[in-house]
Parts: sequence; structure tokens; C-alpha cells
Amino acid sequence: MRITASLLLLASLASAQGLINRRAPSFSLPDSNFTQFDILDYRGKWLLIEFMMTGDQNCPMCKDITKKLDALQAKHGAKLAVLSIANTPPETQETIKKFVAETRTKTPILFDASMVAMAYFKATPARPAIDTGHVFAIDPSGTIVQDWIQSLVLSPAFSAEVDKLVARGVSAPAPAPAPEPAAKAKTKAKK
Repeated sequence: MRITASLLLLASLASAQGLINRRAPSFSLPDSNFTQFDILDYRGKWLLIEFMMTGDQNCPMCKDITKKLDALQAKHGAKLAVLSIANTPPETQETIKKFVAETRTKTPILFDASMVAMAYFKATPARPAIDTGHVFAIDPSGTIVQDWIQSLVLSPAFSAEVDKLVARGVSAPAPAPAPEPAAKAKTKAKK
């Protein structure tokens, strides 16, 4: 009961900050092989975005989070994608390469100079915090529907919450409205 109350409080704090229930900020970022990953390529499926650091001194739990996200992606297959975003600096190709070797992750780790992170966390000069080990859930339409701080990602409830989100189904984006026939459009223009 106490954990549930804490989770509700944290969820309401995230909502109060406006981190959820909004369109996910768009981006196209490279990984260490200079392959670009564009968020728009993931529309139509669930997407988890992790903001992380590879060094134990900066994010001691990021390795555990990455392993958990890898397991969820493997479990849900094509219904769920996972992207990790690391801030540069301090991250480099060498630190990412070492992290990938240690964790054996298949998740792409993208390089960001903090601009994408600032958009997701709504950072301002008055509130410049960017939380690593933080995961955002984006629904198939491109809306941020959930976010979890590091301790919640590592809780046993996290995987079950992701399972429930993915169970909602993967819906195709709403079809665009059909264009009006040319004769009907001309009639409207004359009136």
C-alpha cells in the first residue's frame, strides 16, 4: 500500500511538471557508428527512451536498467522498441563501446549534446536538472504516456507496467482525412 501511494505521488509530480501527456519531442540522433535514429521511424509501436550515462560514477544503476530494457524488448518483439540516449560530453565512442561490451546490449545508444534531454525534461535555467537512469514510454501515436525515475525502473512493478502498456495494442496512426472531390471543392469556393 505504501509503495502504491509513493508511485501515485511520483506520477502526479511528473504530470505536474508536464513530462507526460504531451507529444514526444522529435529528434534524429547518431549512434557510435554514425547511424541516425529518427523518433518518427517508431510511430505505430511502443517506444521506451532511456536517458543514461555509461560510467558507474554517474549512473551506477544504468547497467541494470539497460539489461531490464533489453529483456522487455526481447519479450515484446516488434511491438516495442528501446532507444538509449547518452549525453556528450562526457560520453564518448570509447565509453559507449566499453558499456556495450560489458552489458552486451543490442539497444542503440545515441549521442545527444543534452538538447534532446533538455526537451524531454523541460529543463530551464531555473530548473536545469536532467535525470539519468530515467525512462519515458511513448505510445504508438507519439505521446509520452509514462515516465519512471531510476528507482522505479529497477522496481519489480516496472516490467508489469510496461507489459500493460504494450497490451493496449499497437494501433496504426489515424488515417488522414480523404481529400474532397474537385467538383465539390469548386462548389464550396463559389458560395
